[in-house]
Amino acid sequence: QVQLLESGGGLVQAGGSLRLSCAASGSYISISSMGWYRQAPGKQRELVATAPRGDGPTYADSVKGRFTISRDNPKNTVDLQMNSLKPEDTAVYYCHALISRSLYESPRDYWGQGTQVTVSS
Repeated sequence: QVQLLESGGGLVQAGGSLRLSCAASGSYISISSMGWYRQAPGKQRELVATAPRGDGPTYADSVKGRFTISRDNPKNTVDLQMNSLKPEDTAVYYCHALISRSLYESPRDYWGQGTQVTVSS
């Protein structure tokens, strides 16, 4: 069974920083992409940043220049450093990965349980 285990998050004042971490565990062959999404109350889940294997990261326009995603392929982890946080960054943040569990299986979506980030004004 594949799991994505998240850590980090919490409450911070506007202008502050937080770091989220996510680690993949279980039995699988490869991870083609890892990243972070978020969902604010009453809104759809949206992409924050992704780090495809062998390619450069992508960011939502709203976080460019403030957030940095970093991936450690040997450790199968992905971190999100969030600086200059704004109240509109408040959301539940979800780790995401595209994972193949065998040579005969196409990559599937896996999600972490979510971690709350709250930015006070």
